[in-house]
Amino acid sequence: MRDKRIEDAEQDYIWRSDPELASLDAAFPLTMSYDRFLKLAQDQMRYPTPGSHHFATETLDGKFIGNCMYYDLDSVKMQAELGIVIGDRDYWSNAYGYDAVATLLDHCFNEKKLERVYLHTLEWNKRAQRCFEKCGFTQVRPVRRMSHDFILMEVFREDWFAKAEERLAARFVNREEKSASPAPDPE
Repeated sequence: MRDKRIEDAEQDYIWRSDPELASLDAAFPLTMSYDRFLKLAQDQMRYPTPGSHHFATETLDGKFIGNCMYYDLDSVKMQAELGIVIGDRDYWSNAYGYDAVATLLDHCFNEKKLERVYLHTLEWNKRAQRCFEKCGFTQVRPVRRMSHDFILMEVFREDWFAKAEERLAARFVNREEKSASPAPDPE
């Protein structure tokens, strides 16, 4: 996870124009020109929205594969909403989403001292819900917004820290299982 850079804009534009990725975010694909998108990205970097921070998600070798962010930070209630997209499909279902969410939660609870982080995920997006649950989120209730059915999920600081060892142990078990799996039969 690193701060966003203007060099990310071209790949962001491609992802935000993709109909499948847009549907996962209950959004419409971008229709504006790249030049207009680039100008908006430059403005966002110069004048960031208060109460939000956008990060790029990278692989260990530095490949930019997605974005994660917190926004709507409430400094009285000490809470914020979380968002994530792994835009590069080659990295789907390989725990990159988990790593990005866990890293962002660590930042929110340790650096920002938040008490609660919440998100809205589409009701039909079971893969995202499983990822969020592995990161400690619990389902709160269904929410209807913008003609879509979402599930409100949340995780509290106290619970995040209480389950830290459990999350760490699960990560190592998952990695050992993947590395011990026999290679698929070429036939």
